[in-house]
Amino acid sequence: MKASQFGPWWNFKLTFIRKAEKQDRAAIWTILKPIFRAGETYAVDPDISENDALAFWCDGSHSAFVAEIDGCVLGTYYICPNQGGNGGHICNCGFATHADARGKGVARAMLEHSLKTAPEMGFQAMQFNFVLANNTRAVAIWQRYGFDIIGRIPKAFNHPEDGLVDALVMHKSL
Repeated sequence: MKASQFGPWWNFKLTFIRKAEKQDRAAIWTILKPIFRAGETYAVDPDISENDALAFWCDGSHSAFVAEIDGCVLGTYYICPNQGGNGGHICNCGFATHADARGKGVARAMLEHSLKTAPEMGFQAMQFNFVLANNTRAVAIWQRYGFDIIGRIPKAFNHPEDGLVDALVMHKSL
């Protein structure tokens, strides 16, 4: 089943969020590829290879998850330590939603899942290091869930349409 088959009528509460498995990698790449290629939200080389993108998202210290409904992966997120060693008690996450599922609560459900999962993994806080100030939907969602803007990096990201934009550092104690 393809994500485009879900109209505005589907009830996102039916979605199951689970740890990503090897067989999810093709679906994760389907979500990540257009986001990374657009170069509008992640500080990732827009020409990143599939293997490198999946290694970045799923491997190393990153634990990847997928949000699905009826076997169709609609979103993915990762959670990892924000820093190593004595900074490892604060986590960082990255979120991506399939284009056909945007605006339907997928990111919100993944955020809620991550906020529940992070303390279970031993994290005491969550920090987003590089939220683009022009990504107003993301900033608004994170603020609704209690994240504070604790820093601003001026002109940190060269957006393909908006030029140099600020990046925000957002934080929430868990």
